[in-house]
Amino acid sequence: MADKNNKFPQNVEGNFYVDDQCIACDACVMEAVNHFEVNDDEGHAFVKKQPQTEEEIKECIEALDVCPVEAIGRDG
Repeated sequence: MADKNNKFPQNVEGNFYVDDQCIACDACVMEAVNHFEVNDDEGHAFVKKQPQTEEEIKECIEALDVCPVEAIGRDG
């Protein structure tokens, strides 16, 4: 389970975030490309844009659900 105390500083402020358990697998980017991005230099994903609409929230929840290491949180 993601821990908001360990989230990456690149995450934009809001409910969704990626923490230090991320393995840069790209699953979140595939589910919600407009909201997640991988920092290749540091080897992890982060939230680049918080969802605004119900459809965007659904995409981010799907990204959270497919994360193999539970590095995405929703209690930001």
